[in-house]
Amino acid sequence: MSLVEAPSTPADGTPRTGARVRVQKLGTALSNMVMPNIGAFIAWGLITALFIKAGWLQGIFPALRNPDGWVAQIGGWGSFDGAGIVGPMITYLLPVLIGFTGGRMVHGNRGAVVGAIATMGVITGADVPMFMGAMIMGPLGGWAMKKLDALWDGKIRPGFEMLIDNFSAGILGMALAIFGFFGIGPVVSAFTRGAGNVVDFLVSHDLLPLTSILIEPAKVLFLNNAINHGVLTPLGTTQALATGKSVLFLLEANPGPGLGLLLAFMAFGKGAARASAPGAAIIQFFGGIHEIYFPYVLMKPKLIAATILGGMTGVFINVLFGSGLRAPAAPGSIIAVYAQTASGSFLGVTLSVLGAATVSFVVAALLLKTDRATDEPDLAAATAEMEALKGKRSSVAAALTGGINGKITTIVFACDAGMGSSAMGASVLRKKVQSAGFGDVKVTNQSIANLTDTYDVVVTHRDLTDRAKLKTGSAVHISVDDFMSSPRYDEVVELLEQTNGDAPARPGAQQTEPADATDDVFRVDSIVLNGAASNAEEAITEAGQLLVAAGAVDPSYVDAMHEREKSVSTYMGNGLAIPHGTNDAKGAIRKTGISFVRYADPIDWNGKPAEFVVGIAGAGNDHMALLTRIAHVFLDKDEVARLREAGTAEEIRAVLSASK
Repeated sequence: MSLVEAPSTPADGTPRTGARVRVQKLGTALSNMVMPNIGAFIAWGLITALFIKAGWLQGIFPALRNPDGWVAQIGGWGSFDGAGIVGPMITYLLPVLIGFTGGRMVHGNRGAVVGAIATMGVITGADVPMFMGAMIMGPLGGWAMKKLDALWDGKIRPGFEMLIDNFSAGILGMALAIFGFFGIGPVVSAFTRGAGNVVDFLVSHDLLPLTSILIEPAKVLFLNNAINHGVLTPLGTTQALATGKSVLFLLEANPGPGLGLLLAFMAFGKGAARASAPGAAIIQFFGGIHEIYFPYVLMKPKLIAATILGGMTGVFINVLFGSGLRAPAAPGSIIAVYAQTASGSFLGVTLSVLGAATVSFVVAALLLKTDRATDEPDLAAATAEMEALKGKRSSVAAALTGGINGKITTIVFACDAGMGSSAMGASVLRKKVQSAGFGDVKVTNQSIANLTDTYDVVVTHRDLTDRAKLKTGSAVHISVDDFMSSPRYDEVVELLEQTNGDAPARPGAQQTEPADATDDVFRVDSIVLNGAASNAEEAITEAGQLLVAAGAVDPSYVDAMHEREKSVSTYMGNGLAIPHGTNDAKGAIRKTGISFVRYADPIDWNGKPAEFVVGIAGAGNDHMALLTRIAHVFLDKDEVARLREAGTAEEIRAVLSASK
């Protein structure tokens, strides 16, 4: 028995349908608008806590209560008639940031600008903080700008692009701002007041704890974002503006129910679930990542009763003590909760967390102790189900399963520009993976700037690993020093054997290499048999000038090659270096080109001998096949010997072009 029906598709990005998925997508969109701006909410919460009339500073320093003093001026309650910082931040800054982010999600910077303009219209057309209005107008502005740009894409005469772009964004922004002022603002204001009246009714009739019956299952099903960011955060912020705090911020963020559940598994669980519970509890309680306890509920769906009763207890205590937070606590860490706790609410908030954890622990412990099942729960399967419900990989899944959850299907080799080092490394790794019989595993290369958190394994130079982790937090990361013959590649194969098993690749799954490079990519006059450089810097210039002479790049590209070398070495191993430009320098590439320089006396390349230097400028993918063959050549000592002995440029190109 499962808490939910099996998802229509796995968490691999394939389309899914159904009301739950639509609500999930809405919640994800709302979360993506709010979460990047949580820092601004925290700043507003701290300023409010410090400087409002009942703030911390006045409780500690009564002398600061002077209504004409600087504390009153910042808080906006003195002689400045409500100005200060607190009011303008919540009225203008926070909604505009949300609108800007929502527009950017849909149509980049142009959508962001129009979304912000449209949001200003709805802000000024309402009498309450316009978070809901911003969540509507931001994406609407981005969508409208995207559709408008598509109307004349490729039809603008050269020289008029900037004029059309600027005026179209300005006119559209004006129209949407007016629409927001007269249309959306009043509607959202009415909805906000109505929803606020519902909350007041629940509070006054002691019914607010019943919301946990909806919120706790919604969390496990990843539907909570729609409730939290679509309703609770806007209503809570409006309430906090009026009263200085709101209990609504704690309905979903209280870490107590999850903590109690995990403590019960620590005491009465079995197998992997019991072993992983302590680490999960630390991540959940202090890190604020609540999704780490969801698989424990999915293993035994009846445990949802523990979190519901725990959540209800926490809400009841907060209502009883009249406690609340000044701003959202995101993520739901006890640290974030205390940072946003209103003055006078610390006792109530503390008791609410302890009470929720205690009740959740007692109920979960009772259910676990009376469970008649003798088999160990399958935590890995529950984690996979959790990721399927989420619709994407979970950044904390490895903490539960001890590594990759499920089979490895995608490996990416990432570097700064994605055209040279990563292409060569991916080619070498691809050959090893395919030779080991895992032809169904896709090995590709990508620039770090374009990485998405959709890969199982990410391979990078050790100096780039931290940057890659920021983009792909849920992947397993492997760092290498030597691109050509790193022993870490064998570790990747071993990892495949552990996760994918020893089964041979499926028929027809063999990956194909890119099409052959044309003669124009690797020209004979771009091959030098006896390089004149005496150090790495001169060698980069020599290889770069050959690309300039071939008409492949602008002269500024050579400077970008030097800049790239300063960040991460392009030495590949086995006597080969492949200098190339940074990702930002792709605009200086006119067409794909490759240069080749051989040195009789190896160049000192950051302490390693470089006998062959290959300059790269990749405008597309037509150089990938040649890079693949170059990589294969430098894995073969006999082929490298042929390059040393070649007497003409034609022989060099023949060796590199003929290798498989």
